[in-house]
Amino acid sequence: MPDPALLKRLEDAVEAAFDRQVAFLADLTRFKSLRGEEAPLQDWMARQLSARGYAVDRYTLADVPLEGSRGAAPVMDTDYGRAVQVVAAKRATNPTGRSLIIQGHVDVVPAGPASMWNTPPFEPVIRDGWMHGRGANDMKAGVSCMVFAADALAACGLEPTGDLYLQSVTEEESTGNGALSTLVRGYRADACLIPEPTNQALTRAHVGVIWFRLKVLGIPVHVARSETGTNAIVAAYKLIEALQAHTKAENERAKSHPRFRALKDPIKFNPGIIRGGDWGSSTPAWCEVDCRIGLLPGDDLAERRAAIEATVRQAAAGDGFLANNPPEVIWNGFMADGFVQEEGTEAEAVLGAVHQQVFGEPMPSRLGTGVNDTRFYGLYYDMPALCYGPKGEGSHAFDERTDLASVKRTTLAIAAFIADWCGVREQAPR
Repeated sequence: MPDPALLKRLEDAVEAAFDRQVAFLADLTRFKSLRGEEAPLQDWMARQLSARGYAVDRYTLADVPLEGSRGAAPVMDTDYGRAVQVVAAKRATNPTGRSLIIQGHVDVVPAGPASMWNTPPFEPVIRDGWMHGRGANDMKAGVSCMVFAADALAACGLEPTGDLYLQSVTEEESTGNGALSTLVRGYRADACLIPEPTNQALTRAHVGVIWFRLKVLGIPVHVARSETGTNAIVAAYKLIEALQAHTKAENERAKSHPRFRALKDPIKFNPGIIRGGDWGSSTPAWCEVDCRIGLLPGDDLAERRAAIEATVRQAAAGDGFLANNPPEVIWNGFMADGFVQEEGTEAEAVLGAVHQQVFGEPMPSRLGTGVNDTRFYGLYYDMPALCYGPKGEGSHAFDERTDLASVKRTTLAIAAFIADWCGVREQAPR
């Protein structure tokens, strides 16, 4: 672990730059970086990192051959020619230390009706030590931590003795293809740290996620004669009910899982978007429902997809119309395995020791019933993948916010982790 004198130097550097870090985070949060709209933020990020002396690789997902790569997710409803990714590298001269990837995502989910927020979602507001805004917590706070942690080393006149990569990616909220693209493009390191908002706990394991779209057809007639037609929206509800029963059975299965048996109902099913019909006085001729369901680490994705299809098929067989007009299941996003970061890696030991120094207590761990990008690095590319970041609230909800005091301490912890994991030396004169 860093010696106390080095830790104090880093602490002073983080403190001296914290007003700038808060302003940086506010700037990040002002970008309405919804899916397909992240390019302006990513271009800004590329300029920020280039000005700090990084070698910046800016590319789009259309530039990378993702198809056939393990973990690649199907893509719908977005243009990958506009999906900008940024990798910033500081490669050590005559490296003697270990290399490190620190990765954060800048895509955010829709804010919903602005009238239901207490503050405008894309106009960051600071109240009582918290910054409010869509994405401030998930995960732009963590992105600010990774940038200013590296800044703290530079402010101390230190440079890592191993290669350091800061990655700003998109698609974390929908496919994970942004993280995958960095690996397909050839970036590797001895460990990866992703500062998602975990309240300074290590994510020991996370579930996997599958996205799919139910596509149901009906027969439109005037509602005055509705008994002679078929209502696609009502038919879709029958499929939703069947999938809810399937989820209940999946959570029974989870009771024997070595990691997730301690959690009640870790498998979550959500019909998240519904569209259908063309006229209020006509029985709907079509309905589409976009859904998300979890799966356990170790589950086979093909088997879980087959179970979803079987559930839909069995529900349709019990309906007079759907039995002869079977609904479609379309895979339209996440095809994500669950992941467990097993105990015992040196990277975790280093992070745990740093956390103990900075926070004065052992590093806790947590289980995630949502997904994050660690699976790509840890499961598919066999490097230690640590998910650990600041405290916040309201991810995907109204009034999302991040705790600025936690952001500051987490920035220090990450700076100390870089120093210990990569090693540092005094910067050569320039």
